[in-house]
Amino acid sequence: MATEYQFSSRSCDESKVILVVQGGVVMGYRVVPSIQGMWLTLPLLLLVFPLAVVRAEETDYYNLLGISREATTREIRQAFKKLALTMHPDKNPGDPSAHDRFLKVNRAYEVLKDEDLRKKYDKYGEKGLDEQQGGRYESWNYYRYDFGIYDDDLEIITLDSGDFEAAVNSGEIWFVNFYFPRCSHCHQLAPTWREFAKEMDGVIRIGAVNCGDNNHLCRRKGINSYPSLYIYKSGQRPEKFNGERNKDDLVRFAMQFITTTVTQLWQGNVFNEIESVFSSGLGWLITFCSDTGDCLEPRTRQKLAGMLDGLVKVGWMDCTVDQHLCDSFQVTSGSTALFPPGSALDQEGSVLWLKTLDSKEIYNQAMNHLPELELLTVDTFQKKLARHRWLVSFTFGGRTSAEYKKLRAFLRNDHIQVGRVDCTGDPELCQSLYIHKPCVAVFKGLGIHDFEIHHGKDVLYNIVGFARDSVGAHVTTLRPDNFPSDRKEPWLVDFFAPWCPPCRALLPELRKASIQLAGQMKFGTLDCTVHHNLCSMYNIQAYPTTVVFNGSSVHEYEGHHSADGILEFIQDLVNPSVVVLDPSSFTERVKGRGGGQIWAVDFYAPWCGPCQALLPEWRRMARLLSGQILVGSVDCQRFQTFCQSQGVRAYPEIRLYPGNARQPERYTTYNGWNRDSHSLRTWALSSLPRASVDLTPETFRSQVLSGRDHWVLDFYAPWCGPCQHFAPEFEVLARLLKGEIRAGKVDCQAHYQTCQAAGITAYPTVRFYPYLGTKRYEHSGEHINSRDANTIADITRQRLIQLLPRLQNTPKDEL
Repeated sequence: MATEYQFSSRSCDESKVILVVQGGVVMGYRVVPSIQGMWLTLPLLLLVFPLAVVRAEETDYYNLLGISREATTREIRQAFKKLALTMHPDKNPGDPSAHDRFLKVNRAYEVLKDEDLRKKYDKYGEKGLDEQQGGRYESWNYYRYDFGIYDDDLEIITLDSGDFEAAVNSGEIWFVNFYFPRCSHCHQLAPTWREFAKEMDGVIRIGAVNCGDNNHLCRRKGINSYPSLYIYKSGQRPEKFNGERNKDDLVRFAMQFITTTVTQLWQGNVFNEIESVFSSGLGWLITFCSDTGDCLEPRTRQKLAGMLDGLVKVGWMDCTVDQHLCDSFQVTSGSTALFPPGSALDQEGSVLWLKTLDSKEIYNQAMNHLPELELLTVDTFQKKLARHRWLVSFTFGGRTSAEYKKLRAFLRNDHIQVGRVDCTGDPELCQSLYIHKPCVAVFKGLGIHDFEIHHGKDVLYNIVGFARDSVGAHVTTLRPDNFPSDRKEPWLVDFFAPWCPPCRALLPELRKASIQLAGQMKFGTLDCTVHHNLCSMYNIQAYPTTVVFNGSSVHEYEGHHSADGILEFIQDLVNPSVVVLDPSSFTERVKGRGGGQIWAVDFYAPWCGPCQALLPEWRRMARLLSGQILVGSVDCQRFQTFCQSQGVRAYPEIRLYPGNARQPERYTTYNGWNRDSHSLRTWALSSLPRASVDLTPETFRSQVLSGRDHWVLDFYAPWCGPCQHFAPEFEVLARLLKGEIRAGKVDCQAHYQTCQAAGITAYPTVRFYPYLGTKRYEHSGEHINSRDANTIADITRQRLIQLLPRLQNTPKDEL
């Protein structure tokens, strides 16, 4: 006999889940609408069980792509491409289900490759997502030939908007290929770029940016044709390669930027040069050229000078001319040797004689032979780190990466010292810092407890960027002994897991925000993989979760992973833009609103994924509508009976209560597809009476050119997307300037000749026409290069102040 159990659904409407159980086995379930008052109370254990069944109906995006939850963007792309080549409908023409199955895979890829969407999915599942994602896909040929061109090339580093700046500003030389997947010239270049990357691997960094996936980054960098090849060297303007796209020309162009000198050593300078370099803590790589044996070619010497810059000086000696000098180095034929700082020929093993001419092999052998980073012990750690900034590598018995030796050179000008701690030798020191696995941390010169651990990529450019950012920021790695649970000053705490890509993307943004809010708020990060109990205490269920602790108040941040988003959130806590309404205040302020007062109200439930996704957009919309429309929210979990009495049946429900005091119950509901701040703002402003006027050729001449008012005009075309986007902003401007400057709109599709005569060549165009007496300002007006209402209002008002003396000197009969 089957038994049915009824439960409240955790979806965003008030439906019920009917679970069918027979013999202890779940046979299925169905969803039915709720009937007010009919709620079944069951033990907590049963409540949790059917929810898991419902969630099981959702396909896990990570499992769908066959990847782990900590997969990188590159790994996500590679996994999707592998599936696309076998599952695409083009490859399965006889399978009617192929389209639907591939659509699910495509949606999983589109969501997980995007940092913001990935966080929403990790936190809320599919409920937190817009159903539009992944609705379209490309042909099989696109995925076979155009998708992820350089994903399988180890020598080529695929950069995106998240790590581009850190890479090109790290101090290393980068040669970056900006390409577009559908560009035929990009595909023609690809084999050459791969050969070039192998040739220059280790000499400079070779990168690639997919401008199809990183459109904003490419536009910001001025990329307007593909492929575009640019050299980036820290502190210099990027330089574009305009030569023939063959390997030899690319190598010649790149070698121009390796400006480290190769020194010829001879009898007159050898001892001074060697002593000078040794005294600065650097070593020497010297190639001895003779009639017999082998010495390094000039290009190889130059390559190594760039690869070892800051650690080793590269020189050469002509033994056919300075035979006696070569004899003093015990050299009888062509050879190459590494002399670490302080080494001597009579010290066994201190000089490394190299038996290869390959630049990569020489580099690897030299790096392994150079002295290790300074070892810090429990006895020296506190003393050395008390007043100086350090980058410290923590290891557990193994050797520190040889590449880390270059960190000293990269960070020397930033006054950051570099050292290492062996946690097997000093376990108590590492345990006191809650360091249980190899990592890199920056200590900021304020004692051993003010430090930040690096959670980015374990590559040199990422570590260098982290170190430079961290010493100037105010972010601290938190532990139980310094967690701000009872601190009086406000703290922003980021609960995260190192394996979570959105978490790693948020960390640099926290550093930026901490600089801007220095002295107002403290910033800390807590690793929930280390401090499980502390995270459980605050009911942390998804990463990253960012919380503001302000005395006894706790506020969870829901917004974009950016410094600006965090600053907006903090600003909103200090000066809330959304009014929190309860039944009493709703009745008093919304239903009892005065004439002309308009309210936008969000009815939500805290457990509802789309409600959580709406929250930051609702706050942003409220700020945009400040002074024009009042914005509020009602928690329908807390005030369930009240929301039901208002006819609210699904969440979120967004309503606009217009400025008509005689009909307090009247409202309109938002049914738009997009719930971003701009779309919501446009919808809300549409309820206001227009403050601008439409102008015809006749009214343009009579009122603007011949009238006695100041005018600001929007020249637009109905088909123009940016014009439609700007339209609500222009209405805001019209209200801001009401009574001071009139606002008008000219349709340039309907009145083309008027716009042509005014010199309009692009849409939308904003022009200011001040009234200057009978001699009206020129026909074309003054161009205003802004689409922000407040900025335009400030510009026009400032312009009127500047023109005031001219108006005062104008004869009265001309006014």
